[in-house]
This record gives sequence, C-alpha cells and structure tokens, in this order.
Amino acid sequence: MTKADEAYTTLAEMIETARLKPGDFWTEAGLVEELGMGRTPLREAIQRLDRDHLVRIRPGRGIEIPSISVDDQLRRLEVRRSMESLAVTLACARATDRELAAIGELTEQLHGLDEVEPYLAVVRETHVLLSAAAHNEYLSDTMTPLQGLSRRFWLANIVDPEEEVAVGKSLHLDLLTALLERDAEKAQRAVLRLNDYLVDFTLNVAARNSRVGRTAPVGF
Repeated sequence: MTKADEAYTTLAEMIETARLKPGDFWTEAGLVEELGMGRTPLREAIQRLDRDHLVRIRPGRGIEIPSISVDDQLRRLEVRRSMESLAVTLACARATDRELAAIGELTEQLHGLDEVEPYLAVVRETHVLLSAAAHNEYLSDTMTPLQGLSRRFWLANIVDPEEEVAVGKSLHLDLLTALLERDAEKAQRAVLRLNDYLVDFTLNVAARNSRVGRTAPVGF
C-alpha cells in the first residue's frame, strides 16, 4: 500500500464514521496536521476522494465533507445493486481457496456480533473481500466508494442499533454462506435481499424525516 493509498483509506474511514463530519470544510494543511501525513500523498488521496464523491473540492473554500442525503443514497443503491449482483457471480466463479478461507473466518466472526462498531468493521471487510474475490479492478473501483457511502448513511440514521445489526447480520451471513458454497444463484438472491433491505431502510429514513418536517440533507 502506497502512502497515498494509506491516506485515502484513513480519510474514507473517517468520513464514513463521521470523525470528519458532514458539511464540514477542511483545508489541505488542516488535514495534513490532523493525519500527520505528507502533503503530496494527502493531495493525491483528496483528488481520488473527490472523484469517488467522498469529498468535494471547492476552489477558494476548501475541501467539503458532503452532507448525507436520502436522494443521493437511493441513487447510489440503484448502481450498487447491479454492481454487487455482478460481483457475487464473479466471486463464486473466481474466488481463490485463500479468499474463501478469509470469507469463512468473517462468517465465524459475524455469528458472535451484536454491537454496531464491530459489526460495521466486519461488513467493511466483507466488502473488501467481495471486491477482491471478483478479480475485476474496474468493478472494485466503482463499487468500493458506493459501499462506503452506503455504510455512512446507515450509521448516521440507525434508530434501533440492536435490531438493525441483527437484520444486517442475518443478511450478510446468507450472502457469505452462498459465497463459501460457490452457489451463484443463492448468492444473487442473498445480495438482492440485502439491497432490498437497504432501500427499505432508506425509505424509512425519508418517511421519518418527512414526519418531523426535515427535507434537507441530514447528518449526525
């Protein structure tokens, strides 16, 4: 991993978990100080984050952390659904024994989780492994930021963490089990159920916002 890759990964996770809050503006110098990284790799990471819609570079104003929007999330999920459907099909055909072993380890970890932070860490690793097992870098480059922004939306809007973790855990276990069995049809059904849940979750957020009269993009 290059220094720029390290900066990208660190910043993406900070955005996802709202350590860099939606709507905040940062300068390049401020992020250099915050992360303790060199200016050149950080600049490369910021340019990549901008391409991936994780930040917005505002000339003369700085680097904006995007707000969290229901409409944006629904558009992301339209694309994510098709990307993940393709990814699981490829992964069932192409995953190496080592990748399947790693998926098996994640399956075991998921069984014992009931709190948001460790659950989200395993989901993040599941996304990394799914991208790797598909063995298509173009697909991975498209899918990875969509998944990160989707996780950010979910984390920002959960009301009942215990219930949402239980539902998400069950859906991810179905998907991981299908991948371990190299059952492409079963994996397709599992990933579509997972994406259906994410759409329903987003629509519920929209309905909740409507009841309280909130129509603008939301954050923490």
